Amino acid sequence: MEKKATGNETEPLTSKKGVSDCNEGEDCKENGLLVRNPKSALRLVEDGNKVHPSQGEKGEAAQISNGYSGVQSSVPCNGTGEGEDAQCTAPAATTTTTTTTSTTCGAEGQQQLMELEDRETWSKKIDFLLSVIGYAVDLGNVWRFPYICYQNGGGAFLIPYTIMAIFGGIPLFYMELALGQYHRNGCISIWRKICPIFKGIGFAICIIDLYVASYYNTIMAWAFYYLVSSFTAELPWTSCTNAWNTGNCTNYFSKDNVSWSPHSISPAEEFYTRQVLQVHRSNGLDDLGGISWQLTLCLLLIFTIVYFSIWKGVKTSGKVVWVTATFPYIILFILLVRGATLPGAWRGVLYYLKPDWQKLLATEVWVDAAAQIFFSLGPGFGVLLAYASYNKFHNNCYQDALVTSTVNCVTSFVSGFVIFTVLGYMAEMRNEDVSEVAKDTGPSLLFITYAEAIANMPASTFFAIIFFLMLLTLGLDSTFAGLEGVITGVLDEFPHVWSKRRELFVLGLIIVCFLGSLATLTFGGAYVVKLFEEYATGPAVLTVVFLEAVAVAWFYGITQFCNDVKEMLGFTPGWYWRVCWVAVSPIFLLFVTCSFLSNPPELRLFEYNYPYWTTVVGYCIGTSSVICIPIYMVYRLIITPGTLKERILKSITPETATEIPFGDIRMNAV
Repeated sequence: MEKKATGNETEPLTSKKGVSDCNEGEDCKENGLLVRNPKSALRLVEDGNKVHPSQGEKGEAAQISNGYSGVQSSVPCNGTGEGEDAQCTAPAATTTTTTTTSTTCGAEGQQQLMELEDRETWSKKIDFLLSVIGYAVDLGNVWRFPYICYQNGGGAFLIPYTIMAIFGGIPLFYMELALGQYHRNGCISIWRKICPIFKGIGFAICIIDLYVASYYNTIMAWAFYYLVSSFTAELPWTSCTNAWNTGNCTNYFSKDNVSWSPHSISPAEEFYTRQVLQVHRSNGLDDLGGISWQLTLCLLLIFTIVYFSIWKGVKTSGKVVWVTATFPYIILFILLVRGATLPGAWRGVLYYLKPDWQKLLATEVWVDAAAQIFFSLGPGFGVLLAYASYNKFHNNCYQDALVTSTVNCVTSFVSGFVIFTVLGYMAEMRNEDVSEVAKDTGPSLLFITYAEAIANMPASTFFAIIFFLMLLTLGLDSTFAGLEGVITGVLDEFPHVWSKRRELFVLGLIIVCFLGSLATLTFGGAYVVKLFEEYATGPAVLTVVFLEAVAVAWFYGITQFCNDVKEMLGFTPGWYWRVCWVAVSPIFLLFVTCSFLSNPPELRLFEYNYPYWTTVVGYCIGTSSVICIPIYMVYRLIITPGTLKERILKSITPETATEIPFGDIRMNAV
């Protein structure tokens, strides 16, 4: 059913009809605002999708999307409907002989509503899917999952991994997509429509994203350095005759009979540690040394690419991901075929998948499974909220959640074969067990072990170039996503300041991220990257998503949330999703968070053992983002008028109506 605007909608409010009582079938004036026939504020049904009237005093009627007239409830605003928490009352509507203007917060409020109506959307559905897949599938799928899998029982690890995905990761992934698509706001302003007292979650997310950008892109700078170094006839990490090599350098791939001793160091390891990172010129976190100008140039180029990919919004980034999200799969397939044909590949696959059922009795295995699926799918970074907010209202985000999460998990599993076929080949060449070869973890697995294996394959230059190109593309679309979470959050919160200055804001954000990365570009920068990777994001994101799940399921209400999903999709989520959102997912997050906090990781990188004070620094970095949540709660209660009970009730009650597109009109909902 569609509603068409009629001439009655533009009558001056001073006309007799404008001040008369509401009669059936007629428009009327209520509280100084022009209102359509009261029946239009009741439930409307279109193809089985219901649009509910707003609750209490939070919404009265619809804004007519032709821009002439409409009603919206009083909302907190600062003249634009955004940016402040204080209430403001609707001014009397002004009248002219030609047009009628009715807003809740002055003329700028109407402009903001029109901007919401014209919110940018994805050019194509596939742009959104590729962007989400590109965000979820990152460097961690290639290096973290294979290592976690073989460390925790091989094939047996797939059982806890699948269980945690079904009951923890995927429900949270679906929840964030649905929230973003329904409310059409970024990670900060969306909380006005859910539970205002939790708005600090949005600020915490932005800080976490900035921390990630400060170290994640440095890893891509390392990959870029390798990529540039690969354009040679002989890869520089294949021999021990370079200026950076030491006497312990042992090239066991040479034709001479070379024995591998406990003190032997491969040329690939020395290239990584002494030429790329230059960690030998640093004594640790208390003496980082100077800045590597080579890595600085690499990072500058990467941030330049990032800026021109996201400065115009999802219209441009949605096209870039056609390359950055699909190219890694082509390369993974090529490397998988090449790895499977190497001698000894079967040894690596056997080690990767051989089940150790006793491992399932260990709590650590379940903790690792929960953490892996959570950080792989990536809720809690504001990215899913931002990307989904640019969807069309009736887009099937349920189907999107299942497709993208499945693609992500399958990619992780296949990446294990790509890595372990090469590790089996390495073990064959060294005449050692795979367990001895597979000691490297994290970036070292890619930049030492895998790089060394590639260097000793036929056509090594070609495989090195495509491998490091793959790492760059895996990292780029994840960076696009992380920064878009911040950009959308800030622009939606302060539209009157930044909505017309997106390019300038993105430039400032890129500069801040680059300056924040300088510590990771020093000779001891790898130690900083490790510290941030373990402490700045892990427990902070887990805490953020736990509070987010509690706020949505228990404060906003699982029934209201399911009604929102029904308005978008035409069906209500079943009991499985409800149980997961209300109980299972929060318990899942609490379980992982408590396990991490009770057993903080003992950090070690290369030969450097992190001193105790670095653990304190790490927790301070992690807390610096989460502290925004209780600070905002206190601030919110202070500025809200009334008794303590009234303040709490107002602070947990949605204060802004969500506009629901309905044919040619937009309805307010809460």
